Amino acid sequence: MMRDLEDAIGYHFQNHSLLQDALTHSSYANERWHNSLASNERLEFLGDSILGMIVAEHLYRSFPQRPEGELTRIRADLVCEKNLAKVAHQLHLGQFLLLGHGEEQGGGRNRDSILADAVESVIAASYLDGGMEAALCFIRRFILNDVPVTKLHNADYKTMLQELVQQKKDQVLTYVLTKEAGPDHNKEFWVEVRLNGTAVGNGVGKSKKRAEQDAARAAMDALFPESI
Repeated sequence: MMRDLEDAIGYHFQNHSLLQDALTHSSYANERWHNSLASNERLEFLGDSILGMIVAEHLYRSFPQRPEGELTRIRADLVCEKNLAKVAHQLHLGQFLLLGHGEEQGGGRNRDSILADAVESVIAASYLDGGMEAALCFIRRFILNDVPVTKLHNADYKTMLQELVQQKKDQVLTYVLTKEAGPDHNKEFWVEVRLNGTAVGNGVGKSKKRAEQDAARAAMDALFPESI
């Protein structure tokens, strides 16, 4: 089965334990070995940095006339959870993940946050196994193959809202977690976004980041409907 994934990625590992580590979710590591360090969390940390750097360099060289703000939005679109999860679905990455029982029962194989983290972990594993060229090939093939030139594929509503409210001086946005519910493997989060202390939008999501994006989208719909 691992060979099938390597074929899909287009890279064959010399050290297969690196790929297995990249596919090991913390729920499995804690359940099996009582050791979260045996999961893919450290690889995810490394992969996030590698991905951000390679994408930033590509955009810098490819769009010499674009200002920093536009490049930031395009990068955020490419490396966001939704886009990385789309890559994971393309690779059928979910079927290769090692998940704990609770996460398995809770639909973890299809959860965007888990899939996105796994993609970053695979990028890091590729880098550690084959150097920057291996990571670069993966990112070019699956992430830089569809750079949004005119309209973003996955809007970063938090960034967009921040830029719009900052058109006036002394505007302060804050995101407040108002509620969380559900078991650890299937939590939901409720977030309220406030402008200068006044609630302007509410959101809900399977992670705090997604709930904040949902709240920002609601705020933009209320305050700047022409921008949506």
